[in-house]
Amino acid sequence: MANVIVAFSRQEDARSIKQILTKSGFPVVALCCSGAQTLAQTENLSHGVVVCGFRLTDMLCTELREYMPPEFAMVMVASPDKHPVHTGQEILCLSMPLKVHDLVETLGSVLDEQARRRRRQRQQPRKRREEEQVIIRQAKALLMESRGMTEAEAHRYIQKCSMDTGTSLTETAQMVISLKRGEQKK
Repeated sequence: MANVIVAFSRQEDARSIKQILTKSGFPVVALCCSGAQTLAQTENLSHGVVVCGFRLTDMLCTELREYMPPEFAMVMVASPDKHPVHTGQEILCLSMPLKVHDLVETLGSVLDEQARRRRRQRQQPRKRREEEQVIIRQAKALLMESRGMTEAEAHRYIQKCSMDTGTSLTETAQMVISLKRGEQKK
């Protein structure tokens, strides 16, 4: 789901932009007047886009961008003379007077790109912490020693047990280790 926060120092500007976005099918989750309000809203969300003016009641858009989580994009609506010179920050700028089509197209593109990025991240295998890797290696070593399995067979065995029981690979490896230790005590 897309999370759009609209932040303008003038409440009527924020309401106008919200109305345009809502009519175009974008869910506006908050209207803000200050950078502090906007940052508070971003803390409650995992990702999204902030559509804002150049200046909020307490900070400039460049300062806001600096403090925003990286999972959020920024689209600034202001006169061309207010567009920030290269700051090293990713701020998409739309010029006033604003064309509704430009705002809708830009926001749609930004949200599509965020969705593609999240899909790519989900498709990448999760990196295991060193402790988890050690536990899995120990379980494989125990299986190789006690059952004469190769490393690949031991790994497949732990994977299959993990899928069958609905537990993580690390939890399954921990079960293998505790079962083998329990057998060794007998």
